[in-house]
Amino acid sequence: MKKIYPLAVFFIALALFFSCKTNESGFSKKDIKSSQKLIGLEFEKPAIETMYDYLGRNKAGYDSLRSYETPNEVFPAMMFDPHPMGFIASSEKSDLVFEIPDNVSVPENFEEIAFFTIPQLASLIQNKKVTSEELTRLFIDRIKRFDGELESVITLTEELALAQAKKADQEIAAGNYKGILHGIPYGVKDLMAVEGYPTTWGAEPYKDQMINYTATVVKKLEEQGAVLIAKLVSGSLARGDVWFGGKTKNPWDLTQGATGSSAGSGSATSAGLVPFALGTETLGSITSPSTRNGVTGLRPTYGRVSRQGVMSLSWSMDKIGPLARNAEDCEIVFAAIYGKDQQDPSTNDVPFNQVFKLPKELKIAYLKKDLDKDTTITGDNLRASLEVFKEIGIQADSVELPEGFPYSAFDIILRAEAGAFFDELVRSGEVDLMVEQDGGSRANSLRQSRFIPAVEYLQANRQRRMLIEEMNVLMKEYDVIIAPSYRSRQLLITNLTGHPVVSVPNGFDKKGRPTSFTLIGNLYDEGSILALAKAYQNMTDFDEKHPPKFME
Repeated sequence: MKKIYPLAVFFIALALFFSCKTNESGFSKKDIKSSQKLIGLEFEKPAIETMYDYLGRNKAGYDSLRSYETPNEVFPAMMFDPHPMGFIASSEKSDLVFEIPDNVSVPENFEEIAFFTIPQLASLIQNKKVTSEELTRLFIDRIKRFDGELESVITLTEELALAQAKKADQEIAAGNYKGILHGIPYGVKDLMAVEGYPTTWGAEPYKDQMINYTATVVKKLEEQGAVLIAKLVSGSLARGDVWFGGKTKNPWDLTQGATGSSAGSGSATSAGLVPFALGTETLGSITSPSTRNGVTGLRPTYGRVSRQGVMSLSWSMDKIGPLARNAEDCEIVFAAIYGKDQQDPSTNDVPFNQVFKLPKELKIAYLKKDLDKDTTITGDNLRASLEVFKEIGIQADSVELPEGFPYSAFDIILRAEAGAFFDELVRSGEVDLMVEQDGGSRANSLRQSRFIPAVEYLQANRQRRMLIEEMNVLMKEYDVIIAPSYRSRQLLITNLTGHPVVSVPNGFDKKGRPTSFTLIGNLYDEGSILALAKAYQNMTDFDEKHPPKFME
């Protein structure tokens, strides 16, 4: 047996003591060595010795930072810019034209009005065949009858809605008609603040949250005379279709969730509980519920619509847009809500212009490689849609989206920004109150966000800048690119680059559930993708299909 000398034992113990000793910030050099494994680096002992006090000062700075309150409305000083180098947006503005038909009659079955388009509803109101109050009461009644199955509504704003409807009727009777949205009911995703009502963000820790002002986007619709009847489900903190009250359902198949996170907006619009709704998207939250629930959804260019008064998930990726019966309805709503807001530094005053070119006059491409890989009925439906486009004179080129980027790493941008916004929720431990706690939950995502290094966040954004430039090279050759809604990288890429898209229903799967395709447009050119979507919907009737169970 080897002899152990007391002096050697002393020095070994002393070395262990100093290697594990913690500073005032409560961590040791051994902690630093272990933490390197999370970031894929390995520093030698002298470097760790040198960093030790510095990291202690850093942590003291973090503790100090956390003692200062940062209101939800404050954006970071570093603002995301989606513009490629040398980009100049058009300043030309033309008058918007929305026709209100004269030949719309009240149907024998009054319930059928629940699935009318905005121009049809506007015709009934403008021609005094139906009052806004009658229309509002119809939709409120449908919510009370049907939402028990769908779980798409968090808060029914009945008192506010009836007051707004009566005001609209009085204004219209006095000859003060404000336009096509005057007197039309709608709903908003419950990430948007409405004074006097809870703004729950779909999450248990915020279910009683009251915000004492109204989001800019809701104010804009109020100024147009629209009538807010409901705050609709957001998946918990803008993730999925599960919220603190349950799981929002797809009206076409009640065994299936509506997907999210604009779950309530998609489900309620599809089932005729609202004529249209506002949703938000960071990484698919308009596109996905639009597809699943068989409605048309517009995700505008980044910075088009004010997010003042709306929960932030990712300051550099969040957008607000409409989910509606068809592309024309989306265009009408978008025209009412876009524009510069001094309270949202990401917004701008680039004008929106409709596009009246014939479809064959647009330069069109499609993602052939991605489509060829899709052998499901969703792919078959998109191939059939391409045939419809051929019938109206479109010869689409074949293109591919940019390769050679760290696509698996880009998600840290969203997660790091979400972690910053919900910092207090995580540190307080109230994140543990959220309904979902599994590996794919928002709660888990927020916790692990604390382990994303700032260096990697910035490196991902540098790669993002390169992606923006490469996407610009591709997009400047075309007005519209036709893409699968899923099974390609278009959803991730366009949310990173800020390009607008519209999700268009184009058929059903073998179980009778809706499918869609996506149209990608150039920055600030929502007009072209909406024009092509309208042309497709004029040739097909998928936008006129509604879930049978809710047409009673």
